[in-house]
Amino acid sequence: MRVGLLVTTYERPDALARVLASVEAQTRPPDCVVVADDGSGPATAAVVAAFAARSRAPVRHAWQPHDGFRAGPARNRGLRELEADYALLVDGDMVLDREFVADHLRVARPGAWVQGCRLPLPPAASDAVLAGADPAGYANDLDLRHRCQAVRRPRLAAALAPVSHRLLAVKACNQGFWIRDLRRVNGYDERLVGWGAEDKELCARLVHAGVRPRGLLYGALAWHLHHPAAARDGLAANLERLGETRRSRRVRATAGLDRHEPNR
Repeated sequence: MRVGLLVTTYERPDALARVLASVEAQTRPPDCVVVADDGSGPATAAVVAAFAARSRAPVRHAWQPHDGFRAGPARNRGLRELEADYALLVDGDMVLDREFVADHLRVARPGAWVQGCRLPLPPAASDAVLAGADPAGYANDLDLRHRCQAVRRPRLAAALAPVSHRLLAVKACNQGFWIRDLRRVNGYDERLVGWGAEDKELCARLVHAGVRPRGLLYGALAWHLHHPAAARDGLAANLERLGETRRSRRVRATAGLDRHEPNR
């Protein structure tokens, strides 16, 4: 199968460059890469262009004008550009272990979506990793829970996949989906605006559609570069929509993936 990598970003070109460098180091490279950009300026465009010039796989820059935090529309736009059967979603501040893609593919199954882990680096470690250091060297700087997760054990990861999703929060920064399943539920609900819950709302609809969750502990390690917390202005409204989705067992987003056409 063809696997595509979708990287979401906004105005953090240094972090994006470090993330894309970790993409280049994959033992199983993605077959295509799309950078879903929520309205960044020329510095980010230059990072994407430089990466595209080096990459053996096709690279697309799916840009939208910035109008506040709009991760859902950015990801929908990016997904429409992704020529793949299976999509891996990461944020533009997640530095990937070199086995990230390979580990995801080991636990991917038809009729399931996969939730991976997020290993949050503290500020000093983040600065060192941005400068090129190996994030694995800073595992001891994590809190105890994440330090226990910062271990790669592929066989254990595969054995725990049916149940380990219960130990992981739903976060779009490290997930795997079949494109056909995302089309079935019409992608992200673009009525959720501002930071928070758009990823949980999508996954709730997938579960309603019969797409079961799988977890990925001890594999597909991804190290989160520190940054100040985003504003939570829209969170209450988004959580209300999430609750409505769960109560109604809604499957399909009314304003979603089908609002976007591929720009090819």
